[in-house]
Amino acid sequence: MEVSLQRALKKAKLKQLLIIIIVSLIVVTVSLAILYKAGNYFAAKGSNRLHDQLFLHNAIAEPNIQIDSQVTSNQSTFGGNIITNRSKNINGYVVPWSTLTSSYGWIKNAVDTNELVPGFYWSDTSFYEYDKQTKNKFATFFHPDIKDYFIEIPNDIEAVSTMEDYVVEMAISFDKPYTFEEIKTQIPDNLNIAWLYMTSPIFDESKGPSGAQIYGFVPSDIPADMYDEFVKNLQNYDKSKQNDAIQAFLKDNKNKSFAEIKILGVMLTGQTKNFAALKGQTFIRGASVGVTAPIVPYIKPAK
Repeated sequence: MEVSLQRALKKAKLKQLLIIIIVSLIVVTVSLAILYKAGNYFAAKGSNRLHDQLFLHNAIAEPNIQIDSQVTSNQSTFGGNIITNRSKNINGYVVPWSTLTSSYGWIKNAVDTNELVPGFYWSDTSFYEYDKQTKNKFATFFHPDIKDYFIEIPNDIEAVSTMEDYVVEMAISFDKPYTFEEIKTQIPDNLNIAWLYMTSPIFDESKGPSGAQIYGFVPSDIPADMYDEFVKNLQNYDKSKQNDAIQAFLKDNKNKSFAEIKILGVMLTGQTKNFAALKGQTFIRGASVGVTAPIVPYIKPAK
């Protein structure tokens, strides 16, 4: 009888162990399924958040730079990367620009600021900014309220206008702010206004480049509507209200119509010969050439 009891206890313990194993397997399986589903949910939210962040930055802070595609790569339950392929439109000529590789997770995103910030070439004879991947020259803007820069503010109009059969982009910095209507009367019709420079922080630039971010937008066919969109984008970009330049711009221009808004500069694109009309214009404080491309027989310039 004692043997039978021991067998029964052993059988009961084995049954109990089996039940524990089965329950544990079920709990682990369900937990993994929940974790996988939750991970995918939070990873997807991180991906969408980063997509929006990259598009928003492009809309307000990347002069004459367009996003050609933006795709997710290395995707996992915990995060992944977003690859942003970018280019520039130089009067109908599409040229490559640096590709961004940004990362996202459940909580934090990391925008590829290394490629957003230009490289600097500095020697005894010259200084210029350039795109780190393509090595194309950056077109640099100069704020009218910053009096002293560490370099002489360039005026590349004379040099560019002598180049034959090229298209070019050029950052035109004004001697003071102007309205859009005032600008239009000064810019020849055979040049494209590709971007409006609206604001940027004011730093001490006398000892070296501060790398200050500039903000603006593409005027498109209806500049007033695009300006309203720009204001909404600025508000969305700086929800925490920590960016002094953005908050000052929003405060100073609150309740103003686009016709009253003052602009600090423009990015122009066009054929090099058409820039000759801007030589000697007093409203231009600086003119910094950016990307150039040779005109070819099989691509007709936009203007």
